[in-house]
Amino acid sequence: MQEFFGLRVTGNLDLATMEVMEKPRCGVPDVAEYNLFPRKIKWKKNNITYRITNYTPDLQSVDVDTAIWKAFMIWSEVTPLKFARIHEGEADIMISFGTGEHGDSYPFDGADGLLAHAFPPAAGIGGDTHFDEDETWTMGSNGYNLFLVAAHEFGHALGLAHSRDPGALMYPTYTYTSMDEFRLSWDDVKGIQALYGASKQIITNRKPPQRTPKKCSRKLSFDAVVSLRGEMLFFKDRFFWRRHPTMPEVELTLIRSFWPKLPARIDAAYENQARDFLVVIKRNKYWAINGYDIMPGYPKYIYRLGIPKSVRKIDAAVHIAVTSKTLFFAGDQYWSYDERKRVMDEDSPRLIADDWPGIPGRVDAAFAQHGKFKSK
Repeated sequence: MQEFFGLRVTGNLDLATMEVMEKPRCGVPDVAEYNLFPRKIKWKKNNITYRITNYTPDLQSVDVDTAIWKAFMIWSEVTPLKFARIHEGEADIMISFGTGEHGDSYPFDGADGLLAHAFPPAAGIGGDTHFDEDETWTMGSNGYNLFLVAAHEFGHALGLAHSRDPGALMYPTYTYTSMDEFRLSWDDVKGIQALYGASKQIITNRKPPQRTPKKCSRKLSFDAVVSLRGEMLFFKDRFFWRRHPTMPEVELTLIRSFWPKLPARIDAAYENQARDFLVVIKRNKYWAINGYDIMPGYPKYIYRLGIPKSVRKIDAAVHIAVTSKTLFFAGDQYWSYDERKRVMDEDSPRLIADDWPGIPGRVDAAFAQHGKFKSK
């Protein structure tokens, strides 16, 4: 398990391992294969039938029907697969809600924990998908979003195993994304097309699959970098890397898995150690975060800090603990905000080149570590 999730393999139940174990997840076991079941199990046909045998009382039946249909459609759009619903008889994929022991020798475990499971393509129980009725199923961000979990489980029902890519739908742990915003990752698309090939239909308004940034890419740049409670966080798109001084490897994590209501592709971030919160900035708004929680009243407009409304975007921000000043960089200028007095310094803005002649052009990211200020 530690190896699969990219954790340091210690054989011990350490804090990082416990954090992963506590996350709601799929009931299909973790496997080491790329993202296909062993022997490349797949349906031998492109026309697949499904049947919903019962409904959860958490949702109206029309909402369940919609979530299930849209979950199939995300796979149909990128492959030649076609899905047809039947209302009686035996379908290729039988869909049901159940609790505890529910007839397949793989019992559910009550609320949270295992959310659902599906069987790989085969006759009989193969392809069948079961949802734990002890969960609260929703169409939004509360409880567990049926569309998201169904889309993941149908990946298994079509022949995909779990992915190591934390940005993939087939990653084992649950992270909320709205149905309207959802897109498959490149990893998901490559996996399903390795089994069934690409779709021949042309969909003009389809958004391209989402890519996961590679830490060793020479073209990699960061949206923001911040030191937080001894860790270094490197933000990129909808992800961030965590670098702890005691861990040999960085850990790639979805922003939404920690802070579900934060936006992707942030512009800047900084830590205020004295007040024990993290500030995240995107465009003209900022969020204050304590631990896993966004503080009440946020987001707020950056103009409340004294930054002029002509500034549409902050390039970087850094808090200098020894002076209790936060520096906001935009273009070739920067503003200095006094955190004690809660007011912008009177001589702001100043030219970056005047105070840091060695910094060429615009600042992409900045952070403070061990009392030293660094920028890129």
